[in-house]
Amino acid sequence: MASERLEQTAAPAVDRRVGGCAGYLVLLTLAFVQPLTKLAQYAAQSELNSHILLVPFIAGYLLYIQRVRIKAAFRSSIAGTVTAGGIGFAALAAGIVWRANLSVNDGLALAAVAFVSFVAAGGFLFLGAKWMAASAFPVSFLIFMAPLPDAAVDWLENASMLASAEAAALFFNAAGTPVFRHGTVFELQGIVLQVAQECSGIRSSWVLFIAGLLASHLFLRTRWRRIVLVAFVIPLGILRNGFRVFVIGLLCVHIGPWMIDSTIHRQGGPFFFALSLVPLFLLLLWLRRRERRLNLPS
Repeated sequence: MASERLEQTAAPAVDRRVGGCAGYLVLLTLAFVQPLTKLAQYAAQSELNSHILLVPFIAGYLLYIQRVRIKAAFRSSIAGTVTAGGIGFAALAAGIVWRANLSVNDGLALAAVAFVSFVAAGGFLFLGAKWMAASAFPVSFLIFMAPLPDAAVDWLENASMLASAEAAALFFNAAGTPVFRHGTVFELQGIVLQVAQECSGIRSSWVLFIAGLLASHLFLRTRWRRIVLVAFVIPLGILRNGFRVFVIGLLCVHIGPWMIDSTIHRQGGPFFFALSLVPLFLLLLWLRRRERRLNLPS
């Protein structure tokens, strides 16, 4: 009887906190409606950032299937609120101070970081640290709303370009294909290929990373297995891109140099991305089976 009375007493307080958080998020979204609208328009026109449009819906779905319910009364976390809010204000201040020197991409990235930080601050304020800890992944996943900064994109493209050239060289050598290589340039019979920065496959690798992160959260329970799956994405993305260069090179050698302008080169990204999902799925399946054999909780 005492526990039932306690639950009945706590229920209205919980409802008020959840309602207050919902109202706060509505007001926050209205306050950020202009940068969020620009972000949506930018993402719709950007190959690298098109996934941004799906991020809020994925985070919402993760919260729904998790449906975190904490029996204890929610308690506001002042430390969490101040920390997350401070990050949000710092991002806003940086956007204002450096506005003249920021690209559209970097300006929207700071606005998105500020918005996500204020969302987290509202969570700490209305729902508390326990709820935020239990919902850490869905809330943290919102950070993918922020476009990668230009400097990060440039570094990743260069790193991926060099690594992909190394992977392509391994494939050519393994196949016994005569090739003369200097740097990222491959001289094959009748064709010269260069792994340029725009051929780095950064978009596919970034989406593959996000997919691996989601899969590890949804289907695996042990931390080290999740790390293994996500870490596997890095060499997988490099090998995928190197294999794409290798395939295009073979087609140019055995069919004709005009294959450099074929659909498989210009629009073959989705095919090779889908191909890279196969080993990722097989590794996920193996890790999941190992967990089941050990009778780990699901």
